[in-house]
Amino acid sequence: MSAAADPAAATGPRALAHPGREEIRIEDVLHALADPVRLRIVRRLSGAGEGQACSRFDLPVSKSTSTHHFRVLRESGVIHQIYRGTAKVSCLRQEDLDALFPGLLDSVLRAADHQARRLGEDGHVQRTDG
Repeated sequence: MSAAADPAAATGPRALAHPGREEIRIEDVLHALADPVRLRIVRRLSGAGEGQACSRFDLPVSKSTSTHHFRVLRESGVIHQIYRGTAKVSCLRQEDLDALFPGLLDSVLRAADHQARRLGEDGHVQRTDG
C-alpha cells in the first residue's frame, strides 16, 4: 500500500489534501517536474529511501517559495506529505507514478542526473574538448 492510500496518514486535524491515484494526470506531473527547484526536491527524495522533513532541504528560494514548490508537487501527485509532530515530511509517490506512467519517473530522474553531471555542480557546461 502506498503512503497516499494509507487512510491513517490522511486523517487528523493537520491532514493535507492529496489526489488519489486515479486523479493523478500526466500533464500535472510533467508541469511539477519541469521546474528546476521541484526537480531538485524529487531527485533528493528519490535517493533518500524514506520521508524527508521539508526543513532539511537546502533550496535556493525563500521559505514561502519552498512551501509553494512542495505544494505543487503534492497537489500534482508526485509526493505525499504528512505531519510528524511539527515537521512536514515528504516522500515520493514512486509506486503510484510507476503504476500510472511506467518508466516516466525513472527516465526523468536519469535525465536529470545526466544533466547534472553534464553541467557540473556550479551549473556551467563542462567542456569536453580538453
